[in-house]
Amino acid sequence: MSGAASPLRQAITEGIRYWEPRRIIYNLVLAVIVGVHALRYWMGPGMIVSVDTLLLLFLLWVLANVAYCAAYLVEIPAQLSGFRQEWQKVRLFAFLVGLAFAGILAHYFSMGMLGPDI
Repeated sequence: MSGAASPLRQAITEGIRYWEPRRIIYNLVLAVIVGVHALRYWMGPGMIVSVDTLLLLFLLWVLANVAYCAAYLVEIPAQLSGFRQEWQKVRLFAFLVGLAFAGILAHYFSMGMLGPDI
């Protein structure tokens, strides 16, 4: 095997290099949204945090990160296509749209789980 990386390997490496640092931002934004709801709900009189609620929050966090991986379903084919340069110019927009969508889902899931008092 030669020293040159295959196009698929390059596309995967480039995708990871781009998307994984942004996963931190994604998780922080979702944590703030859920945290605001949780603080508002749990700050009420007599509110107790149950183990079931914490387990559900953990499950939703894992599912949100699995959903984040959907970016790779677009990233890898786009990197391998003739539209590679165009994709690299618009993928920040794709990240922002996905972040907004995930934020809206986090807001409504939090309202459903913790109460609509925000």
